[in-house]
Amino acid sequence: MSPILLQGGAGALFFLFGLLMLLVQLGIIVWIYSDAQQRSDQPAFLWAIVAFLAPLLGLVLYLIIGRNQY
Repeated sequence: MSPILLQGGAGALFFLFGLLMLLVQLGIIVWIYSDAQQRSDQPAFLWAIVAFLAPLLGLVLYLIIGRNQY
């Protein structure tokens, strides 16, 4: 097999993986924003900014300290 074909396949795989990670990050941001509007005393857009800057850390912080326990 040609190295060019292998490189092209790997590039497409990395592109799909990056696209999937982008969609997951956008999903986390949207979910945190909509949930913070309903369940948090802090402004929802600030939590969305935290999730944008650090998606996994922002999600963990929001779940631990951002949500009001009703």
